[in-house]
Amino acid sequence: MVDAAQIPQLPRVLRAPEPVIVVGMLAWAVATVVVWATGTGGDRALAVCLVGLGVGLLGTTIVGVQRAGVRRGARGAQEGLD
Repeated sequence: MVDAAQIPQLPRVLRAPEPVIVVGMLAWAVATVVVWATGTGGDRALAVCLVGLGVGLLGTTIVGVQRAGVRRGARGAQEGLD
């Protein structure tokens, strides 16, 4: 069995959710503009793109709320987001 003290922490750059969120939201924004401008896929494709943007916004909000909880020391806040 491996002792937890021997396992090194991942660097902050590999734990940060921001790059994934930004790239994902940019991809959905580009897809939304392309679908809207070309009409590819019809209304359903545009709806999927808008939902993708909405999920990205929701995820960003959740991460922000959790980080605020960590900063103020809330017991229910997720750890490791500092």
